[in-house]
Amino acid sequence: MLSYRHSYHAGNFADVLKHIVLIELLQHMVKKEKAFSYIDTHSGAGLYHLRSDHAEKLQEYQQGIAKLFNLDWSELAAYQAAVKAVNTGNDLTFYPGSPMLATQYLRSQDQAWCFELHPKDSVFLTNNLRPFKQARVRREDGLKGLLSLLPSESRRALVLIDPSYEIKSDYDEVFQTVVKAHKKFATGTYAIWYPVVDRARINRLDKQLISSGITNIQRYELGLEADSSTRGMTSSGMFIINPPWQLMETMTALLPKLVNALGENTGAFYRADILVAQ
Repeated sequence: MLSYRHSYHAGNFADVLKHIVLIELLQHMVKKEKAFSYIDTHSGAGLYHLRSDHAEKLQEYQQGIAKLFNLDWSELAAYQAAVKAVNTGNDLTFYPGSPMLATQYLRSQDQAWCFELHPKDSVFLTNNLRPFKQARVRREDGLKGLLSLLPSESRRALVLIDPSYEIKSDYDEVFQTVVKAHKKFATGTYAIWYPVVDRARINRLDKQLISSGITNIQRYELGLEADSSTRGMTSSGMFIINPPWQLMETMTALLPKLVNALGENTGAFYRADILVAQ
């Protein structure tokens, strides 16, 4: 299925959580001089115009980045700077997807592998990443592509896995891929995004990860509403395998503030917990 287009949802509350965590991980990776590989399994177009017909149709960014863009929070400084880097001044016109965020942190010794199957978005992605010589775009299945790249040549890797989950089998496929990837390269950092549309599916994924034998897994979730079977995605989260040591402290301080800034009803909530200890 190739119907999903992230251009309708760019900059929403799920992107906020995903990209804040991603930037924290990227900042950790560049603390060492040694090269690292960034692998993005579902890259999308890379850059999104928030005044486009797609973005304006749902205006989800209004409940996400638009509320945070100019807040004076030190905890958001790196995230805000990354978004402002693709805009002019304080004008919020564009929103960078994960590949464009990653390129802001790539050094000459680093490499990025960005996968996207959608025919139009893969072309947009190629054009958006053309200035970055370290970035390679592949129009392939990103989960299969990930396995072909591991273990990474640099022996350091940050992997982002964030399919749309429109196909229900994606949940199991993601889990199975993560297990295979971890067996090939246990020291990599894996960031797995998930939407909460049906809590039972996420509970199942929780249990699968806990029983997988993989250790050092943390979870971060941001919900704008209580779980519901009738309202689509009400929350989203990230599973992080091999997170940097300071991530839990950073996110437990920031997530309550995000709930207050983005949540509009009493059902808004967050989670920050250790799924499996180190």
